[in-house]
Amino acid sequence: MSDTPSPAFLGKSTPLPASPEEATLDYVPNPRLNSVYMVRFAAPEFTSLCPVTGQPDFAHLVIDYAPDRTIVESKSLKLFLGSFRNHAGFHEDVTVGIGERLVSEMKPRWLRIGGYWYPRGGIPIDVFWQSAAPPEGLWVPDQGVQGYRGRG
Repeated sequence: MSDTPSPAFLGKSTPLPASPEEATLDYVPNPRLNSVYMVRFAAPEFTSLCPVTGQPDFAHLVIDYAPDRTIVESKSLKLFLGSFRNHAGFHEDVTVGIGERLVSEMKPRWLRIGGYWYPRGGIPIDVFWQSAAPPEGLWVPDQGVQGYRGRG
């Protein structure tokens, strides 16, 4: 029998939360407490709503973090990110808000998020945020997302 809590969503049919505020993120103990390592989540089909027009905005999000005591459970993260489909917010607010919520709840050693937003009004908007400088000795690879290239 393990002392590790069972995440609330695993193995269960779970509806998409109606909003990011209603979404619950699950965390489990970090199995590698004595190691400094990085975890990457990529959400290449992230969607939220434009607060001005109500039309969908699309982004490729990349979330990198160095865990401390906990790691985020991936299904709960997927549901949290999916809850933005009905959330109206500017690119900057959405991207930074996701990073801040993860840092506030999970308390990683370090976290960064890159929001690579597809053009709105002909202008692609990329938003980057990190909680602090990366821990010493952490390998931090490039996020690997090319800048937007239109026709040409």
